[in-house]
This record gives sequence, structure tokens and C-alpha cells, in this order.
Amino acid sequence: MESVKNILVKAKAGERISKQEAQQLLESNQLLAIAKVAKLIRQRLHPENKVSFAIDRNINYTNVCTAECNFCAFYQAPDSKQAYLLTKESIFKKIAETIELGGTQILMQGGLHPELDLHYYLDLLQAIKDRFEIHIHSLSPPEIVHIAEQAGLSITETLRRLKEAGLDSLPGGGAEILVDRVREIISPNKIKSQQWLEVMRKAHRLGMKSTATMMFGSVEKPAERIEHLAKIRELQDQSGGFTAFIPWTFQATNTDLAEKYKLSPATATEYLQLVAVARIFLDNIPSLQASWVTQGEKLAQVSLDFGVNDFGSTMIEENVVKAAGVAFRVSLERIIALIEDTGRKAVQRDTLYNELRTF
Repeated sequence: MESVKNILVKAKAGERISKQEAQQLLESNQLLAIAKVAKLIRQRLHPENKVSFAIDRNINYTNVCTAECNFCAFYQAPDSKQAYLLTKESIFKKIAETIELGGTQILMQGGLHPELDLHYYLDLLQAIKDRFEIHIHSLSPPEIVHIAEQAGLSITETLRRLKEAGLDSLPGGGAEILVDRVREIISPNKIKSQQWLEVMRKAHRLGMKSTATMMFGSVEKPAERIEHLAKIRELQDQSGGFTAFIPWTFQATNTDLAEKYKLSPATATEYLQLVAVARIFLDNIPSLQASWVTQGEKLAQVSLDFGVNDFGSTMIEENVVKAAGVAFRVSLERIIALIEDTGRKAVQRDTLYNELRTF
């Protein structure tokens, strides 16, 4: 077994590390040494000493979902009194407010609603594009598979039609941990890992970009966290379609999963170590994004010294994580201050990481 020092020397030299080596880093007690190399790699990829962020809004168009994931505190059954489906007018109002605040993208995600078909989504996307100039970064792989199955169409044809109607790029939601042993426990009714990867592969082939995500800190083992990263890296080698990797920790409050398995939240150290190892291991993904919405502003700020180069977005609205008892809010001014306090320049970007303005 190689020493942590030798693995870091290899990574520092720009060589690709293996899954076994990544696991060794993740399980070691050498956090600061790992962080030093992750920061060096970040500086190589982004030498301008800038930290980017987007101005956007999460619009959860419905909370109705038949997947009933054990880690989710947001979903409602179709017959629940708390179930909702936003009207077009309500969605339009939210988009107009977003644009007024300088927003350039919306992230629309909902549940697997049994009554919404492909026509609903095509109509909604087209209606948004007819009214607004905004990037639609929406519909995670589980939603895409659900829509395709409802329509009796292939994933590729479903994506093609959605793209023609106005869908610009895909968020990485629904990835959780891309290991089916874990998925059988935390989301048994949701798509399997290969389906998630296949949606992304086919979206990339159609020229659509996407993000890759990871929710860790539930029932997975360190080796399974690395397996997740390896699947992301392998697909990126093939398609090159991922713009960023976004990890966050499982939020335990109000969830069946935490109660059943007596789970405690992942620590700040675990988060920072995963972030740093991801920056070293994912040598083909350009950006690594902080998750202040789950980790809080200070830990997100610290992560900038652990390989992170992007502060995510202002997220004018967020509902899913809030349902799990976490409600961090960070204003545009605060994001800029948090970045500048680290001696870096704050840069607003669009969804595809093009710079829009520097502060």
C-alpha cells in the first residue's frame, strides 16, 4: 500500500490517482496535506484567483412524488393536503423576479408526479422561452426517466424534444450515491445508478451540459463514495459534458432514514476531506462547487482552501433542503464579501461558467 505522501506527490505531479489511492486519502488523517495539494490543483485549473457564482432561483414546481425516498423531507403523496403544483402564472412571476435581481438561470425541479406528461413539460418550457430570456437548467435524471416512461419514448428522444422546447442543461439531482446497494436503502423506488449515468451520457451526446452531484453521509461506506466519484470521472472521460461537481452532506432532520438508522450528520472535517479528495481525483472536471445551502456560509468559505473554485449561486429560493430543517440564506452582497475576505475576486458567471461581471 502506497503512503499518503507518495499518493500526494503523484497527484501534485499531475498524474491520475486510482480509486484505491483516493480511498486511502479519504480514510487518512492527513487532511491538511491533502488540502494543500487540492488547493494547488485548483490554482492550476483556475490561476486567476477568482471565485465564481451564479444568480439564480430554485423553482420546485411540484412537491408531489411517487419515489418516496427515505432521505427526503420535501415530497408529498398525490392525495396529501400539502401537495401542490405551481401554476404557470406563479412560475412566470418567480422568473420575472429572478431576472429583476440579475438572475441568469432557473433551476426547476420537482417530484415524480404521476399526472404530468411530456406535453406538460414541453408546453411549460416553450411558454417560459416565449416570455423570458433565461437559461433553463432543469429536470434531473429521475424526472427525465419518469417523463420518458410516461410518454413511451426513449431517453434520447425525450431529451431531444425537451431541448427543442427550451431545456438548456441538466442539474445533477438524483445522483445521491451512484452505488445500487446504497440506493436500495435510501431511494429504492428511484432510478438505479446506471440509469442516472445513461441520462447524462445521452444528454451530453445531444450537446447539453450538466452538473454532477453527490449526497454523502448516510449509509454509504468510504469505498462507495469513491466508487461514485469514479463513475463520474469515467463518464466525463467519455463525454466531457460535466461542468462541475457539487457534493453535499445528507441532512438528517425530519427524514425516515435518519430515524431508522440513527444517523448523525457528517462533520465539517468529513465534508472538507471529501471536497479535497474530489478535487484531486476528478482531474477532468473543471469546477468544484461549494454547497453553502447545506454546509453554511463559513464552511463554504473555508472550502475555498480545499479545492473549491465556485460558490454555487445566490439561490433566491430553495425548498427541498429547508424541508430537512436546514435554512441557510446568503445574499448576493454576503457571497461577494465571503469571497473577498479570502483575498479572491468575486465573479458572476452564467450556467456554463462564462464570466459575466467582476465585483
